[in-house]
Amino acid sequence: MELCPDTLEVCYENGAFPMADGRGQVALYRSDPRAVLELDALHVSRSLGRVIRKGTYEVRVDGDFEAVVRACARREETWINEEIVRAFVGLHERGKAHSVEAYHGGELAGGLYGVTLGGAFMGESMFSHRRDASKVCLYHLVERLEERGYVLLDCQIQNEHLASLGATEIPEREYLRRLDAALRLPRNFA
Repeated sequence: MELCPDTLEVCYENGAFPMADGRGQVALYRSDPRAVLELDALHVSRSLGRVIRKGTYEVRVDGDFEAVVRACARREETWINEEIVRAFVGLHERGKAHSVEAYHGGELAGGLYGVTLGGAFMGESMFSHRRDASKVCLYHLVERLEERGYVLLDCQIQNEHLASLGATEIPEREYLRRLDAALRLPRNFA
């Protein structure tokens, strides 16, 4: 399978997401249960609240999408290979993939990216070079999604970090029902 923007779009519309294995082979996956973050359930710790109020980071949307994806890929174990980077950049150029970035002193300090279809945002990955930078991005993402009437923030696979931020798991069947309803909503992330 060759991953391209069209394939990515169909993949997400059907509740799947791509990952590359250790050999660089890309496959599509689904998760049951599925991790989601209810927009009104984001946990903001006191220390994170202080960072947000202080304006420690300058937050931008789609300032440097490709740099965010590449920063997310730069880790010891990654599921993001060059084919995935190119496909997501292509989807971004179509206005269907977006990044939220935190800058400190003009340098990219953290960020996240994902896919927007209808009223759903499918979060892909996040990274931090400085303390709380990706959490600040998540806070701003949730704020933006709420302002624009989004109804689903997909986190795919639950982990300890996501759980600490308020993500919960739902059965895949429920996720697909909610995704179908979200896809019908005309929403604009930009």
